[in-house]
Amino acid sequence: MQRRRAVLSDLEKKILISLNENARKSFRQVAKEVGTSTTAVYNNVKKLEKKGILKGYFPDIDEGKVGYTQFAIIGLRINQQKLTEVESKLVQYPQIKAIYDITGDWDCILVCYFKSREELDSFLKDQLAIPYVERVITHIVLNIVKDEKKTLIT
Repeated sequence: MQRRRAVLSDLEKKILISLNENARKSFRQVAKEVGTSTTAVYNNVKKLEKKGILKGYFPDIDEGKVGYTQFAIIGLRINQQKLTEVESKLVQYPQIKAIYDITGDWDCILVCYFKSREELDSFLKDQLAIPYVERVITHIVLNIVKDEKKTLIT
């Protein structure tokens, strides 16, 4: 899916960089940091939201500390004529954090979190046993070295 690149003003970039560091900052704090008025920050944030550039404000939750200790990357090979159909079924599962269409030997990659190895096993045997999924490969994540949530803004 090709995305059109938005042209950002220098002020918009500064605001995004500031919020990227801590989305809970007040508009007053952001304004002081970027050298403008609170009203200018408010108006620019609303404009960025309307354009769909600023899509939300989310906490950075440690999945392991809330019970999701099994992290898996799952590759799927899907009958190409049915990729969209299969993915539309997969989006309903809360264990799937992300679905990426990719190039190479696999058609899509699922980023998933589970509470136990048994839950992962059940998911693989039950939820992924759907028509048009031709092959599944599962990688258990042993250690997360880097998991950067911040977006690159240049």
